[in-house]
Amino acid sequence: MADSKIDLLIVKPGSQKELYGSLSKSLTGLEPPLWVALLAAFVREEGFKVAMVDAEVRPETLMSAIAGHSPRFIAVVVSGTNPSASTMNMLGTRTILEKLKAAGIKTPVILMGLHPSSLPERTLKEESASMVCEGEGFYTLADLLAGVAYKDIKGLWYRDSGEIISNSRAELVNPDDLPTPAWDLLPMDKYRAHNWHSWSNKNKRKPYGVIYTSLGCPFSCSFCCINTIFGMNKIRFRSPELVIKDIDYLVTAYGIKNIKIIDEMFAINENRVIEICDLIIKRRFNLNIWAYGRVDTMSEKMIRKMKEAGINWLCIGIESGSKEIRERSSKGRFNDEAVEKIVKLAKDAGINIVGNFIFGLPDDDIETMGETLEMAKQLNCEYSNFYVCMAYPGSKLYETTDPKDLPESWAGYSQFGYEAKPLPTKKLKPAEILSFRDRAFVEYCGSERYLDMISKKFGKETADDVENVLQHRLKRRLLGD
Repeated sequence: MADSKIDLLIVKPGSQKELYGSLSKSLTGLEPPLWVALLAAFVREEGFKVAMVDAEVRPETLMSAIAGHSPRFIAVVVSGTNPSASTMNMLGTRTILEKLKAAGIKTPVILMGLHPSSLPERTLKEESASMVCEGEGFYTLADLLAGVAYKDIKGLWYRDSGEIISNSRAELVNPDDLPTPAWDLLPMDKYRAHNWHSWSNKNKRKPYGVIYTSLGCPFSCSFCCINTIFGMNKIRFRSPELVIKDIDYLVTAYGIKNIKIIDEMFAINENRVIEICDLIIKRRFNLNIWAYGRVDTMSEKMIRKMKEAGINWLCIGIESGSKEIRERSSKGRFNDEAVEKIVKLAKDAGINIVGNFIFGLPDDDIETMGETLEMAKQLNCEYSNFYVCMAYPGSKLYETTDPKDLPESWAGYSQFGYEAKPLPTKKLKPAEILSFRDRAFVEYCGSERYLDMISKKFGKETADDVENVLQHRLKRRLLGD
């Protein structure tokens, strides 16, 4: 059908089963792909016809979408909503590219997102794609669809007579110039909140939405790669009025109550956070929100206002129980007392804390990892993410790591996957770190103190769910599984 032809098909790759093992069936969250929806909305507003496929939740629709729409270009967006999510999704990306090749599809494919932007030349050499985008991609994609010559498209990497050509980066977009994400092009009924996020919403995980209020981060933690796609350590804010417009759309169009503020650093500016919260409060949305914050950027006033607006969960990067280890990872602006103070302020205000901890930071040993676990136990956060340290492409750590210490495949960057491979430290082997992490999670979540707190706060059913999670033992190649 001639009228069904489109300019661009945007694909979000997925491989939950391979990356999360048995957790993928029901325990992991399934987030609407914000970056994909932003790109689609941007080029649609430029006058181009766009369709989307989320291969995470509807992989079977990819080939039919290509056959039905005959797109001029296909963009595979290797996006992720945290630093670890893009690289491991190269697994699903390659599956898509191989499927297209096997089907004889000649449509030009451009790879976009955090990982391709971190390693554009390597990605173009290793993958069967026509082009790679380095950077955000908004202007790059618009110029590509507009027919601008490849040599004049900023942010584009491509081949010319077998030679790889790279153009300079495109300018960064003004967040206020971005329209509301194109949620109408996605199966919004398929997405679900993280299991812990729903504990404060009577365990109702659907419907689920995400918003952003800013792009980028002003900090430069050595283990983080999030700013690679932007090319600088900088934060750009979206106006509070447009943020509320985005929330309005999710609430009215999809009846969404569970919302994640996807910003790498939402709780950073007191006046701005309070302004956004006041607008949410004024509309009486009655939302169940979670957001990211830092120990050294939050105040009691900010915390209390966030709770009033429905921000029931704050995710804080504590990383290590050793201040010395934090300092060597560019995360040492706060001491242990500051961590304890912020957690107490949040709990006193009625906000639940998700503590992020990393085992195997470059100078870690068994003793310092033990300090991290002990801090987690003492804080007794409503949920704790226990990670192992990996040198993600685009991070400072990746640049300084001996290649022999990196995972052999992109699957090795999955924190919960079979192939997971942490970095070694001066005193610890990858298997020792991974084993410590897995034992620490069970020890923390299975403790009587933790389960008792969860039962009192969220009910016995929720505590039972936690114990059910502990039954899903992760299989690890490094540990001999």
